[in-house]
Amino acid sequence: MPYQLLLPPLLLAGPFFLALGLTLPLVRFEKLYFFEETPSLIGIVTTLWRDGSIMLAFLVALFSVLFPIAKILVVFFEAAARGNGSARPGVLSGFIPLLSKWSMMDVLLVALVIVAAKTSGVADAFTQPGLWFYAGSALSVTVAHWMLQAHNNAPPRGG
Repeated sequence: MPYQLLLPPLLLAGPFFLALGLTLPLVRFEKLYFFEETPSLIGIVTTLWRDGSIMLAFLVALFSVLFPIAKILVVFFEAAARGNGSARPGVLSGFIPLLSKWSMMDVLLVALVIVAAKTSGVADAFTQPGLWFYAGSALSVTVAHWMLQAHNNAPPRGG
């Protein structure tokens, strides 16, 4: 059964990919062929905080770090409840659609920054592994949730 084989790797990949997505560089900016910046998501939050943009640092941390962690935890609890024989999803699974709406926001934002940098001529911008791992985390957790939902909504087997 695909559910039983794919769910555990997806549940493990989500937090692993998120950790890499938060710490590895998201994008590389090259300015005048001599200057290069490769910020990570955690680095961006830290820089915003240090530069006095506390509210912006809080918002980026909320949507980029806390929401994905919350989504992973809710999917883990849902999978654990299913593994313990609970036929219906927990109350927390109702939050998944809300959290899912924001899970790819950073990927889209970085893509827009890359396009803006390239079209303005100020810098060349290139995606880095952190962006792909971050996107992989969001996708793996979303697919795991879909699989759990499909399994929870499947008609009971029996004869």
